[in-house]
Amino acid sequence: MAGSYSRLLGVVGKPNTGKSTFFSAATLATAEIANYPFTTIKPNRGVGYVRTSCVHPEFKVQDNPKNSLCLDGVRLVPVELIDIAGIVPGAWEGRGLGNQFLDEIRRADALIHIVDASGGTDCEGRTCKIGEHDPLEDVKFLEREITMWMLTLLKKDWQKIARTAEADKKGVAAPLEERLTGLGIKRHQVSEAIRRTKLNVDKPTTWSDEDFYRFVDTLRQISKPMLIVANKIDLPTAQDNVKRLKELNYIVIPCSAEAELALRRAAEKQLIDYRPGDGSFKITQPEKLSAGQVKALEAIKEKILASNGSTGVQEAINTAYFKLLDMITVYPVEDVEHLSDHNGRILPDAYLVPNGTTAHQFAYLIHTELGEGFLYAVNAHDKRRIGEDTILKDRDVISIVSTQKRA
Repeated sequence: MAGSYSRLLGVVGKPNTGKSTFFSAATLATAEIANYPFTTIKPNRGVGYVRTSCVHPEFKVQDNPKNSLCLDGVRLVPVELIDIAGIVPGAWEGRGLGNQFLDEIRRADALIHIVDASGGTDCEGRTCKIGEHDPLEDVKFLEREITMWMLTLLKKDWQKIARTAEADKKGVAAPLEERLTGLGIKRHQVSEAIRRTKLNVDKPTTWSDEDFYRFVDTLRQISKPMLIVANKIDLPTAQDNVKRLKELNYIVIPCSAEAELALRRAAEKQLIDYRPGDGSFKITQPEKLSAGQVKALEAIKEKILASNGSTGVQEAINTAYFKLLDMITVYPVEDVEHLSDHNGRILPDAYLVPNGTTAHQFAYLIHTELGEGFLYAVNAHDKRRIGEDTILKDRDVISIVSTQKRA
């Protein structure tokens, strides 16, 4: 399971936008849902799934998943989500529940920003007339809150870091990485932020306050990539606001978290045939549904699925992993002929790994000893041996040959 949980998604936004509904729909966790700010007092953690087509039809075998699920050729790989309580303006200064929640963002590798696309909640998360609030303001506010939080953490030691970097003549990237380790920020991300802002890496003491802000804001964009979920898409004014949100420099996904939660709960009770991300569903036990429930389900089908293709919840998770985090799916096996592990299970595991992962790095992801004893790998698609530096591709099925064991 280690490979499946290598990246953490943070579900963020102001109060009362449907964050907890989205989280519950994605994970079927029992997050408290209510129509008032600060319902989520402590961050909730849960397991959702990335949806991808399974490789077993290509090999004409029946798989036996262990670390994931396979439903009619759809492989669902578990991933971890954290539902971060609503952030209000001034949170970086401690307003509301402030830094307590911003601190949760440090663990997230990517952010899903839930926005009330209907404009029916004000900047504090209070209910207002639909269309009265501009959701674009919510995006700008969250950007600034996270940037200012990061800037405040970094600025305490900035002069010391800058002077030390100049004295050592080794550049500022390494000391910045050391200072930012707690935020999950890597040196290559720091270097990329410096490159994009075109700042003088050898003379950081000459950076102005404006330079410093531009650097931290750029670093936020690189280290905490974000997509926008335009929630409450079925409400008036939402469609027009989605078009406006798409003019920003973000991936925007129209969504009805409430509809997804209703479908997931109905599917859990086997009342409908539905998999997360499907564009439709089939009622399987109409006799157990009231006329009102049938009407509500048909409304979801007509008003949301027919016009948007899905509820948007699964699309948001998939997009976060495959586009924001640039992950691929790799299947490790022990027996390359039978595509099985040592217990005979066929294609038991599916791992999400960063694009660019080598065969040797993948061996370490599976088990440290497997990486330490790495000899070579075999690609099950063509039975060819591949070396340690070979970069794996999406949907590869790989057997690792090691002095320790095979996998």
